Amino acid sequence: MSAQSSTSSLTALQKTPIAIIGMSALFAKAKNLQEYWENILGKVNGITEVPESAWNLEDYYDPDQKAPDKTYAKWGGFLPQIDFDPLEFGLPPDTLEALDSAHLLGLVMAKQALEDAGYDQGKEFNRETTGVILGGSGLWKSITPLTSRLQYPLWKKICQKSGLSQEQTDKIIENMKAAYVPWQENSFPGMLPNVVAGRITNRFDFGGTNCVVDAACASSLSALKMAISELIEGRCDMMLTGGFDTDNSILNYMCFSKTPAFSKKDCLNPFDATSDGMMVGEGLGMLVIKRLEDAERDGDRIYAVIKGIGTASDGRFKSIYAPRPEGQVRALRRAYQEAGFSPATLGLVEAHGTGTPAGDFCEFTALNEIFSENNAEKQTIALGSVKSQIGHTKAAAGAASLIKTTLALHHKILPATINITEPNPKFKIEDSPFYLNTETRPWLPKGETPRRAGVSSFGFGGTDYHVVLEEYTPKLPQGENRIHHRPQSILLWGQNPEELRQTCQKALEQLQSPQGSQVYIELQNQSKSAQLPLKVARVGFVATSLAEAIKLLQAAVKQLQKQPQADAWEHPQGIYYRKTGLLLEGKVVALFPGQGSQYLNMGREIALNFPEIQTAYQKLDTLRAKAGLTPLSERVFPIPTFNEVDEKRQTSLLQRTENAQPAIGAFSVGLYKTLQKTGFKPNFVAGHSFGELTALWSAGVFTDDDYYYLIQARGQSMAAPKGATPQGAMLAVTGKVSQIAQWVEGMANVQIANYNAPEQVVLSGLASEIATIEKILSSQGYQVTPLPVSAAFHTSLVRHASQPFGKALDQVKFHAPQLPVYANVTAAPYPKDLSGMRQLLEAQLLNSVQFVQQIENIYAQGGYCFVEIGPRQILTNLVKQILGDRPHLAIALNPSRQKDSDVQLSQGVMQLRVLGLPLNDLENAALTVKTPSSKRKGMTLKLNATNYISDKTKALIGAALQPDSPAEIKPSVDSQTVESKCEEVKGSENEEILASIPSVNPYPSDSQPLSEEIPTLNLSIVSRDQTVTMTMNNAISNNINPLLQAFYQYQQSLAKVHEEYIKHQSQSFQSVLQLFKQKEMTAVAQIDELSTPAAASENSKFDQQNSEVSSVSFPDPTPFKSEPQPLRTPEPQPLNTAPQPLPTPEPEPVHISPIVNYLEPRQPIAPISIPEPVSEVSESSLDSIQDDALSQALLEVVSEKTGYPTEMLELEMDLEADLGIDSIKRVEIMGSLQEAFSGLPKLSPEALAEKRTLAHIVQYLREKMMVTEKKIA
Repeated sequence: MSAQSSTSSLTALQKTPIAIIGMSALFAKAKNLQEYWENILGKVNGITEVPESAWNLEDYYDPDQKAPDKTYAKWGGFLPQIDFDPLEFGLPPDTLEALDSAHLLGLVMAKQALEDAGYDQGKEFNRETTGVILGGSGLWKSITPLTSRLQYPLWKKICQKSGLSQEQTDKIIENMKAAYVPWQENSFPGMLPNVVAGRITNRFDFGGTNCVVDAACASSLSALKMAISELIEGRCDMMLTGGFDTDNSILNYMCFSKTPAFSKKDCLNPFDATSDGMMVGEGLGMLVIKRLEDAERDGDRIYAVIKGIGTASDGRFKSIYAPRPEGQVRALRRAYQEAGFSPATLGLVEAHGTGTPAGDFCEFTALNEIFSENNAEKQTIALGSVKSQIGHTKAAAGAASLIKTTLALHHKILPATINITEPNPKFKIEDSPFYLNTETRPWLPKGETPRRAGVSSFGFGGTDYHVVLEEYTPKLPQGENRIHHRPQSILLWGQNPEELRQTCQKALEQLQSPQGSQVYIELQNQSKSAQLPLKVARVGFVATSLAEAIKLLQAAVKQLQKQPQADAWEHPQGIYYRKTGLLLEGKVVALFPGQGSQYLNMGREIALNFPEIQTAYQKLDTLRAKAGLTPLSERVFPIPTFNEVDEKRQTSLLQRTENAQPAIGAFSVGLYKTLQKTGFKPNFVAGHSFGELTALWSAGVFTDDDYYYLIQARGQSMAAPKGATPQGAMLAVTGKVSQIAQWVEGMANVQIANYNAPEQVVLSGLASEIATIEKILSSQGYQVTPLPVSAAFHTSLVRHASQPFGKALDQVKFHAPQLPVYANVTAAPYPKDLSGMRQLLEAQLLNSVQFVQQIENIYAQGGYCFVEIGPRQILTNLVKQILGDRPHLAIALNPSRQKDSDVQLSQGVMQLRVLGLPLNDLENAALTVKTPSSKRKGMTLKLNATNYISDKTKALIGAALQPDSPAEIKPSVDSQTVESKCEEVKGSENEEILASIPSVNPYPSDSQPLSEEIPTLNLSIVSRDQTVTMTMNNAISNNINPLLQAFYQYQQSLAKVHEEYIKHQSQSFQSVLQLFKQKEMTAVAQIDELSTPAAASENSKFDQQNSEVSSVSFPDPTPFKSEPQPLRTPEPQPLNTAPQPLPTPEPEPVHISPIVNYLEPRQPIAPISIPEPVSEVSESSLDSIQDDALSQALLEVVSEKTGYPTEMLELEMDLEADLGIDSIKRVEIMGSLQEAFSGLPKLSPEALAEKRTLAHIVQYLREKMMVTEKKIA
């Protein structure tokens, strides 16, 4: 009864949690999900000045906020260009400019999200129960130009009122219309937001719900709410959700400028004391979600789990536009009621955080009210907003935040919020549960509670949403799941130094080539597990980008040229070289540092990328929680500060013995375990002071849990007694040890605690006496350095630690060491008997550290390569001082506090690999760097949020915007009348020719065609079915000659293409006719008709309709003879291949019969001859002939009707799925084909609808022609 009652009280999401299994992202400076996450981790600012592709700053920007029809904002987040292949999504190129970019980019993002979830096109799943619900707002940048084009009645009235003639008015209006994309059949659906979702379901064949919802800036989370309902209520099994907003148009800027809501600065800084407004951004973000139990059943990779979602409205308030805390509080409370746990258990809140002072204060007020209920903890929950990096992406804002937070949970990372220099003092954030997280930090959980996060999104008009997420704990290990890149290792080798130099030079050239990115990936993959023979020369380095790899490789090549015979060298930039490897078997020593090496945020980057570090700190956090102590992770990775006072306080807390020793131990253990993944195995181990405990653990003396227990116990034992003022201090002194010892003899409570190097010791004792001897030794010229410790270690002053630490040792089990562990007290290996080990370890607290003798003894036993595993490089430097000029190697894995710890670790591993240790690379994440696969030929376009405009339309717009010329040339003329046909030539060759011709404006201000600008050519240009009389001038300035020559070459090229095309068609028809003659001589009479002038005319008709080849005839150009005339420079405009005739004196016309024109001397076309019949023609010959002729003609017609270039078309392409050709377009294509081949059989629309591919149409036509042939026979 109670169980049933408990079940019935569960909320919908408690009964049916929702899993996020796939994502995609396209935001400012991020082309994909990986780049988006890497930008977040790297604190990349995606805000830039408005690019010209969006709108012109000179036209619309004015810093005066009150300037009419101007915006005072000129910054925002803009999408980068990505590759788009319309063929991949079955979109004819001719339709693209009628579609808002959201339609096109939405398809790309949907594909990426499905692929990320593992549901690409090749995977079988139930598409019938898969739906798409997205958040989006009006696509105004598509609507605006179409609406503007319809303003011509107003333009007309204004022009006429201004005194312009009808002719001038008409011309102006046509030019204005030409400056906008024209209306077409796809314009209406192309501007509708809901069709973005519909287009996705159509392309991917989904049968579930599809729609787009608009809740302004909360649209994405509104869509998520509806998508979750589809899953919970069982109508769908998988949903694609998220949001899109590609509108950073001037209309959008004007809207927010007049609100006003924009910042006047060049950055967006939410919750900051200087926040003054928002900035808009473009973006698309999509997520694939399923019921958790289904995702687990299907083996999906699960990023995070949705535990609750709360929605609310602000209700009646002073303004519908002003945010209201009460409404947001409702949404927050409802979200956590549905989730079933307290908001105090969260570690991260991704706020709406737009940067407007009123909005941020309202939001923080609501958050503080909810999260402070029954929660006395202060500053334990990170607060941030991704808008600081990408701007406010409006309808896509919720998706951007949700994706960021999901990845944060997945990677166990608290992402930074940028551009915050000081929290808004009005918030009094220090007295709240929140802190502003301005640094990327590891995310350690709160005790046994899983990591949890909240995401807020609020929309204009008082609509409020809040989503609660929780990390997913897999039932089975999922392996590495990191999606972001980490430092990459590059290792190159050759049989000798010269071959290595050549290899490096070749690799450098390849990295600098257009294929550089691919080569970089191949080098990474090649380097990961390369095991080099000792005899080969080798060089290695670590790079974080392709650009850095090129830079380092350049330095390596230069150094190899400079020192070709060197045995080894190390470049300051982190490049390591050896002529041959070293045999280091049995010679590797692992060293573990002690107290004094700790620093804030030590190993932070390693902790972000490898779980071993976080696991170690998490174990100690749990252990300390049981003792009522502050989590260790909060001491090592404290919340970000905004002043030096707070930072010094944090440093002081970490220096305390009870924090420093377990912190060093946890980092050292995590680092050692990470290094072990490469195959690292030492032959000797040793530690300095506290580090000896870690050395014993590495040798197998203690288990992990016993080790964590002991390092915490040792730190607490050695700390000053509770309530007592620390009396001890330590001082490092550099100088001759014997002389320093003499000074120490006179101090009753000071002794030498550490013999660190031949000329360095550490003194330990009462703080007052340490201060005295510091002054004495300093005055005598000794170098003295106080150490950051809180007690006088290795003296009787820490005797209070012996008893509690001894009790702790009694609680753990000792095991025999698996390799030699050299002791501080004896400088010899630990004894093998367990009792002796325990006694020696306990005695270490009160006795001096004999580190110099330890290293000497290890070296004497064969130790050669010393590797320091822990924070900083204190022991590495001591080893170098101890061994001096004797051959040895000393390497630190974390030498600097200022540099990236992961880069340093990778460099350390690379040094060891170059030396000759048989190690693998550290990189072993689940994210595999994929080699781009070869795909079928396509039409790749570059797209961003700006709507696509074809080159043809750009040319028309450019022509419309060109100013009319103020003067005109009036030449004297010689006349000739020619009747001809003018057709446009299409094809890649001609496009190249066109591209090579200088852009000119062929028309003067009175719209006279080019013929009157080029008087020396006796030029014949005739529009279709029009007779044009042209009068040519034989005298003009020599300045026109380059233009004439270019135009003449262009026409020659067109004619050559036309000639080849006619030859091809003639040969095809000859072959078909020959076949018919072979089969049935009685059909000769009918076939003979094909070679008559009427047939030639029909052939010409085909040429006109299918290929549209321009036929223009020229004589050779003659030199200019007349005196120069006044000449103007025409403005660049596209050439008009069909100019209108102009009025000229009418001489007696000369009528010339229609012919196929060539630029070479004109000759009549020979009639089609019919070859003599041959004995047999195989069936395969028929197939070949018809396939060649019909296939090529079909491809050309499809290209003409759709805009696809012929070179990317293939017969196997699906008419609808691949090419987007609907039933109406099929009829148009077939009509053109039948006009070209008059003998082709007629096809009904029903028959056409059954043909799936272009090849099916060719096959069907071939079969029909064979039937016709049999009837003739």
